[in-house]
Amino acid sequence: MSGVPMRKYLFLISSVIIAQPAFAQDETDSASEYAEAAPLGSATGNIVVVSTGLPLPINRTGQPVSVIGLDEIKQIQGPDLSRVLSRLPGVAQSRQGGVGSLTSVRVRGGEADDLLVLIDGVRVADAADINNQFDFGNLLAGNIERVELLRGSNSVVWGSDAVAGVMNIVSRIDNGIAASAEYGSDDTKYATLSGGVVQGALAAGLAGTYYDSDGFSRAASGTEADGFEQWQLTGRARYDLTPNLAIVASGRFADGESEFDGYDPAPPYALIDTQDYSRTRQYSGRTGLHYVTDLLTLDAGYALSDTRRRYYDAAQAEPFQYGYKGRNERAELFGRVTPMGDVALDFGAQREWSRFSSTFDAPAKARTTSGHALLGWYGERGTIAAGARYDDHSRFGGEWSFGANGSLNLVSDIRLRAAYGEGFKAPSLYQLFSDYGNPGVEPETSRAYDIAVEKGDRNGPLFIAVSAFRRDSRNLIGFASCYGITTGLCATRPFGYYDNTGRARAKGFEVELAASPSATLRTGATYSYVKAVDRTEGSFTQGNDLGRRPRHAVAAWIDWQSPWLLALGADARLVGDSYENVYNSTSLDGFATVDLRASLPFGPLELYGRVENLFDAGYQTAAGYANAGRSAYVGARFKI
Repeated sequence: MSGVPMRKYLFLISSVIIAQPAFAQDETDSASEYAEAAPLGSATGNIVVVSTGLPLPINRTGQPVSVIGLDEIKQIQGPDLSRVLSRLPGVAQSRQGGVGSLTSVRVRGGEADDLLVLIDGVRVADAADINNQFDFGNLLAGNIERVELLRGSNSVVWGSDAVAGVMNIVSRIDNGIAASAEYGSDDTKYATLSGGVVQGALAAGLAGTYYDSDGFSRAASGTEADGFEQWQLTGRARYDLTPNLAIVASGRFADGESEFDGYDPAPPYALIDTQDYSRTRQYSGRTGLHYVTDLLTLDAGYALSDTRRRYYDAAQAEPFQYGYKGRNERAELFGRVTPMGDVALDFGAQREWSRFSSTFDAPAKARTTSGHALLGWYGERGTIAAGARYDDHSRFGGEWSFGANGSLNLVSDIRLRAAYGEGFKAPSLYQLFSDYGNPGVEPETSRAYDIAVEKGDRNGPLFIAVSAFRRDSRNLIGFASCYGITTGLCATRPFGYYDNTGRARAKGFEVELAASPSATLRTGATYSYVKAVDRTEGSFTQGNDLGRRPRHAVAAWIDWQSPWLLALGADARLVGDSYENVYNSTSLDGFATVDLRASLPFGPLELYGRVENLFDAGYQTAAGYANAGRSAYVGARFKI
């Protein structure tokens, strides 16, 4: 961790861990679709869907799953979702500037596109993106009720993209009206408004956010501020038609404009201040039916996700430069049969239609048909489950995926768990059909292993977990240069094309701690060691670290509810050195940041404030791109 004195790291660690904080437990999901699923025996803790596609108690899976709920999101404060995700083990993030800029999330050494992202169960990856990646820069924290993260491959349930993990983000439903407004550094304005009703057969809510900031120069060498403006609307509803049958629906719309910097056209082609900006419009939604009895659970629905990006250069007479459109539609069925006791068969079938187009590329489309089954025993002393999936892609053919996981309750609330999962990632439409596409490219595949011992629940009085993992990936898709080559695909793609070019391995371990020694104190910390290296035989990068994957990362936080109603909290994040790319030619120095928080309630009204990056650390998570220095914000929120 070059560039930061060791004494500062020791001070930060001690200040976070010694102080013993606290707060309330995560709130139960308001719409109650989690609680009304087949319970699979008695269980404690959160109910999640990332393991099987249907609600499952978190202590009934052998897979590594973490949950951050609404109370914790409120305590962290602010619109920046990256500050929430930094508490999750195994997570590394890179961002090309401030809030609203391209934000990539990598789990356990995987690439950003190896993480399957769901919002209210809808797959939201950008079908027009080169790698089919979701940009977290377009998602603000104000509309979010909970975040579920499964770390590891789980293509048995989710199919393509679930290589390094699965993240499900659930939109909030407030039983009443809630609002907040804050103002701070860089003339930043942020407001949220939500309302809903949870009564009888109906649970429905609508939430909106607005964000506007002058920002700062995204180019670390620049001086011109690059701003971001976005408004976002989400909704989620459930209505019980009968005691066993409900209709469910959700939707999200986001429209934003983001300024960014480009590259100097002259050598050395450095990132400089420019007048470039982009407009991104996203909408996604799902509607379906949810049926639950003691024997059978069914969840059938239709989902879509659409992303449109347009890029402009204000310095040109005609500002519009180019644009992309991507769309996914999906018809899906998840089911569970519980024929006897703790035995359950989870199954499902999906049909997906994807298409993309751009200013430079002709429209292209593909379809995928898939089915899966997962047989499990979920007992009081332990669980075991195993399953298989088959995906048939209209462009490259079929792919099988297998997986298994189990857990054993040793003594008291200590349990041993283990998981094996296979993952695969279908080539993106851009990699198949763009001007640099290769119709013969094959899907990426992986095999992941995980073993852990844990005590308690992350949101309980005491939680301790230690896990070790390894993932081997093959057929990684990369760009093959055609420099000096005129045969084969290079005859029609003189600049190069996408092909299966590499192999990689990621391995490491994670340590998680959380404690609530009293009703007013809570503390937590995570440490992640991730070694992700290139294993492409014969390549001159063989053995090099993969880009933007720091080997060491520590996150720690405290919260204290004082006797005078004032609540105080702090977050610290320590990240080790890494490299910008697999060539290891450009280093990214490690860094440390500390955020301080406070809030004071006055009946239904609460005043709050925070200081981010207290020590004004200068750092980069993507080479050449700046991050915010010391920043301060104040705000108010209420709920009635």
